[in-house]
Amino acid sequence: MQVVDKEPASGTSLERYPVAETICPVLKNEPVNDGYYHLVLDAAHGAAMAKAGQFFHLLCPATGDFTPFLRRPMSIYRIDRAQGRLEFLYKMVGAGTKALATLKPGDGLDIFGPLGQGFKLDEGWKHVLMVARGVGLATLAPLAEMAAERGVRVTAILSARSPEYMMSEDYLRSVGAEVVTVTDADGTSSVEDVERIVRTIVETEGVDLFATCGSNRLLTMLQRLAREYGIPGQVALEQLMGCGIGMCFVCVLPFRTPDGLEYKRVCKDGPVFPIEEALSW
Repeated sequence: MQVVDKEPASGTSLERYPVAETICPVLKNEPVNDGYYHLVLDAAHGAAMAKAGQFFHLLCPATGDFTPFLRRPMSIYRIDRAQGRLEFLYKMVGAGTKALATLKPGDGLDIFGPLGQGFKLDEGWKHVLMVARGVGLATLAPLAEMAAERGVRVTAILSARSPEYMMSEDYLRSVGAEVVTVTDADGTSSVEDVERIVRTIVETEGVDLFATCGSNRLLTMLQRLAREYGIPGQVALEQLMGCGIGMCFVCVLPFRTPDGLEYKRVCKDGPVFPIEEALSW
């Protein structure tokens, strides 16, 4: 692993320099189904500094077929501080992610981060309810581990097209989360079905925080239930980005605030926002 930035001055702490550009050896980069890949990096600095909900800006390699120009923002799937590793789940859809898929163990990948604002857990919270679909299955996973470390119970409702696209289930169970799966294939993943599950959990077990990512329809439903039950919520947003540090304003979206619409940068002000503020993602 090579840190590209200059070393901190003598006598200073690494915590004062949490963001770095780092060339990390690839340990694993394998498909988990026909759409998603699992990337594991030896990234000691990033793993030490990263928090649940943050992201890294990846410099995808240029190949003969793919020459991505901009970095790609990638939500963290797992933070392994003990071994100094970062893990990502990504969907192979365009030039950047197709180039990422060509990486092999031993190759180096330039990453920049950790970036953005992550999830927050208040003292006294006892139960987090996560609802995720698609890319959200990866983005919310570190929140479950963070909650488990603090003794906070987690229930995760995972939605996917079919069982083979149900990622993160084993990982979430391994950190103590209770997992409920719904799929399009078995007809259990409609918003109405998920809402019934959420209502049952709230009314029988109590919930202190809603967390979501990956679906506008599920976001809208949780916003409505958050207002009805008076439960706070957080949403992790995905958005196209240029710089990743708030300078280019490519990722600006409108948000609902007490003072009316306000435009915020997903990379700098988020990517995690209070659920009541989000309009779309």
